[in-house]
Amino acid sequence: MNTTPSPQTVGILAGMGPAAGVDFVRLFVAACEGWLRHHDYNVVDQAYPEHWMAQLPVPDRSRALIDPGAPQPLEPLVRGLTQLAGLGARAAAIPCNTAHAWHAALQARVPQIELLHMPRETAAELQRQGQTRVALLATQGTYRQGLYDAAFAAAGITCVLPDEAGREALMQGIYDGVKAGNLALAQERFASVGAQLRATHGNIPLVMACTEIPLALPQAPAAQGWPLVDPTALLAAALARKAYHH
Repeated sequence: MNTTPSPQTVGILAGMGPAAGVDFVRLFVAACEGWLRHHDYNVVDQAYPEHWMAQLPVPDRSRALIDPGAPQPLEPLVRGLTQLAGLGARAAAIPCNTAHAWHAALQARVPQIELLHMPRETAAELQRQGQTRVALLATQGTYRQGLYDAAFAAAGITCVLPDEAGREALMQGIYDGVKAGNLALAQERFASVGAQLRATHGNIPLVMACTEIPLALPQAPAAQGWPLVDPTALLAAALARKAYHH
């Protein structure tokens, strides 16, 4: 076994929603364990990176993108990221897809910390796997901003989207389902959209591009055996690599 590594401090800018933030920590710790095992380090408490989570209230991202007069997320995000930088974090991740609409502005406001980009990390992994066509399950804000479009296009990946009714069903599953604690409703809504996409496009990978979707869809009976892609888990793995490969 190698000696204990010396990772750098990293941060997690969460609260969008709170359950997704907590789940991201689980994914990050699992990714760190995987990194340690792969590089023949002892899996002990002292081998894990120092990591801080800022779990703070942030205005609704989709609503902010639709209505410029609604409360906006940027200032709370800047405050949280600045706090993480002050605690010594040199890289950070946001476990919220829609919040990446403010990625460039947030990185410009807090340049002393490297902010990972979930759509780009997802596109890079799908490209590595040789995927060329996927379906995107996301919020209306993510669709409207095309947050994954450029990343997928740069990686040579075609992305298909649900119709408007499907998008509304996803929003119901996110807000009336996961965020409201009704996982049965969430599973039904997410699985119905996934089934419709699969009926049209075949056994296509489904990219769960909202952090609430992986909290319900993988457990849906109808979704068993479907090729599901979790950008949240890919972001957690990228943050683990950044912690150890500073």
